[in-house]
Amino acid sequence: MSRIRVGIVGASPERGWAVRAHVPALRALPDYEITAVSTTREDSAREAARRFGAAHAFTDPRALAAHPEVDLVAVTVKVPHHAELVEAAVDAGTHVLCEWPLARTTDEARDLLDRARAAGVRHALGLQGRFSPVVAYARDLLADGAVGRVVSVNVHSTTGKGAGGMLPSSWAYTAGRANAAGLLEVMGGHTLDLVEHLLGGVGALSATLAVQREQYVIEESGETIEADTPNQLALSATMTSGAVLSMHLHDGKVTEPGARIEISGTEGDLALVSRGAHAQISELRLHGTAGGTWKELPVPEEYVRVPGVTGDARNVAELYAALAADLRTGGERVPDFAHGLRLHGLLDAVRRSAETGTRQTVTPA
Repeated sequence: MSRIRVGIVGASPERGWAVRAHVPALRALPDYEITAVSTTREDSAREAARRFGAAHAFTDPRALAAHPEVDLVAVTVKVPHHAELVEAAVDAGTHVLCEWPLARTTDEARDLLDRARAAGVRHALGLQGRFSPVVAYARDLLADGAVGRVVSVNVHSTTGKGAGGMLPSSWAYTAGRANAAGLLEVMGGHTLDLVEHLLGGVGALSATLAVQREQYVIEESGETIEADTPNQLALSATMTSGAVLSMHLHDGKVTEPGARIEISGTEGDLALVSRGAHAQISELRLHGTAGGTWKELPVPEEYVRVPGVTGDARNVAELYAALAADLRTGGERVPDFAHGLRLHGLLDAVRRSAETGTRQTVTPA
């Protein structure tokens, strides 16, 4: 296979996840070429094509997906539009990478998986946290028994989103529960995926969800909007291995947002730590206990497959590198829609527990 030709849906030239993460990640990889872009306006699509070096600009994502010079569609738009845009790629018989969350609901996710399987296309999810070089190294250390038998995992992850009661207009839609782009779906899904990638599956859980801020002011307009999506999640769970998981996630942290995933074992501890954002997009550092003292553990160079990429594009570039290998060899390193369906089911278990006050056993979706 020659270079993999990518069409990006949601490729705003000015702002958004595509310009911050997908474009620099793809440009850093010789396996890929950005050949097409799509936005909702013709002028922005043309400008995105000019800036990103794409030969084709579209306002119709179905036309992009069906173009003969597009091998892979990257869906990078807001969550409520994921299903229709994934369907466009699948209907065209084109491979597709969709950002997480895959869909608004588990039923939508199941339908997308069925469609992708029937079409025979490769389907991948943007769960980039697991491709962090730090996560990859930590996973190998754990598999090699660096901490002995894992007995507990403590996760505390926060963002400054909504601190002070203000939101930029581009984030306003995340305040509505129906849009499935709040703390549980985004940070919760990414963080639970990372924990399960490191330590195996969650077996049973009890959860609390809370809406601690019911209104926000839009920064650009001063408009007040209502919020009904939770911005706090407290979870107590048992992993299938028997290890105990305690997790607290929250938005609106006024001071020093960041993340810490601390893994305790019978012979030591590991901690994955970030500042400023949750673990899947920020620069992680790995710490371990040697002789009873915490020390930073440098990540060996062989865990960095895409050197020179930083910021939001760091882990996305590593994911794309793995996806290129999958497409060329038939491998399965990158999580697909089946994995996404299971993760949606896990989030459903969190919701049921919070709504009923009962402990939930996690079963396949």
